[in-house]
Amino acid sequence: MITIPKGTKDVLPAEAYKWHFVEDTARRIAALYDLKEIRTPVFEHTELFLRGVGDTTDIVNKEMYTFLDKGERSITLKPEGTAGVVRSFIENGLAGGVLPLKMYYLTPVFRYERPQAGRLREHHQFGVEIFGGKGAETDAEVILLARDYIRALGVEGVELHLNSIGCKHCRPKYNEALREYLRPHLAEMCPTCNARFEKNPLRILDCKEEKCAAINANAPQAADYLCDECREHFEKLRGILDACGVAYTLDPKLVRGLDYYSKTVFEFVSCSIGAQGTVLGGGRYDTLIENLGGPSVPAVGFGSGIERMLLVLENTGKNIPAAPRVCAYVAGLDEEGRKAAFALANELRGKGVSAQIDLAARSVKAQFKYAGKIGARYVVVIGADELASGRYTVKNMDDSSSVAVPAGEAAAWLAARA
Repeated sequence: MITIPKGTKDVLPAEAYKWHFVEDTARRIAALYDLKEIRTPVFEHTELFLRGVGDTTDIVNKEMYTFLDKGERSITLKPEGTAGVVRSFIENGLAGGVLPLKMYYLTPVFRYERPQAGRLREHHQFGVEIFGGKGAETDAEVILLARDYIRALGVEGVELHLNSIGCKHCRPKYNEALREYLRPHLAEMCPTCNARFEKNPLRILDCKEEKCAAINANAPQAADYLCDECREHFEKLRGILDACGVAYTLDPKLVRGLDYYSKTVFEFVSCSIGAQGTVLGGGRYDTLIENLGGPSVPAVGFGSGIERMLLVLENTGKNIPAAPRVCAYVAGLDEEGRKAAFALANELRGKGVSAQIDLAARSVKAQFKYAGKIGARYVVVIGADELASGRYTVKNMDDSSSVAVPAGEAAAWLAARA
């Protein structure tokens, strides 16, 4: 037997409605903020992620699904959504259109890592990107959208963590302060932190190794090294969030796991899914578009794992709205009744009413049993007696009541109750 690859998961028909709830909520909240959907390929040229995500990230160093295609080109399954959107923005000349450009996506992403709670080797993300907004208002809008999405799902017990990691002007000074602090401890730290020491010491603060985290606890904080512009930007953002009643925790160790961030970084963290509790994270990346060959356009965005959000909903006891029930099961009792059942089901579907018919030549009793299993609200019975009288028997499956409805009016009768 061929089995599913490790780190992947089937979404079965009985569970798909939960995904629909999360995805439909994402689309609805995105529409409230007038975001338009963008869809980019599942795979891109590997160079895009090497240049965009950064060579000091775990994603690039350890987790990418990279292969040579038949043309000997290096191709990578997308490990995150932002780089592909930036590539599309540049390639399609979208900077010449109306800015800010506000976009969202729902996409699979692929990372070769140890499968863990809510994070599989193939998982799915709801992502938001706003290109062309320089001020703190854009950061605030993205954070508020994220807050509204989490609220609309009914998720509770999630905290917003917030930090500023500076820009290309003030970051070098902070990086040097970090190196001075960390240099005496390098022998005690993990190989990954040692590799990051020269290239990007800021990423050391994101290390989850216990011994490294203990050393990082007393490291210098980025807030003490911000330039005037970054400090003003962060203070303005906090003022907007305060005015909107958004509670947050200042987290000086928050740096995010991707190299392209600058200024604002944020995460929404849940305590219900263990140590890896981030359910949504993002920030500002003002230099990424330019670094990938495009114009200088500021940008802010976030990504949120759908599997993780579903896990939070499950762990917090949130009742996801049930899948819609099929309105009518149309039971044909004989050959002529089956023809009439097909015709009525066809008419119902034309009116936007969900309907099922017998596809397995079941007996009358078996058809009623099947209708009960699938949760049909009504069963319409069409046999020789119904065809002779011109009136179909309609049974309400919730209260077991029955009514005879003229055949020509059956579709309208059911549509009025759908």
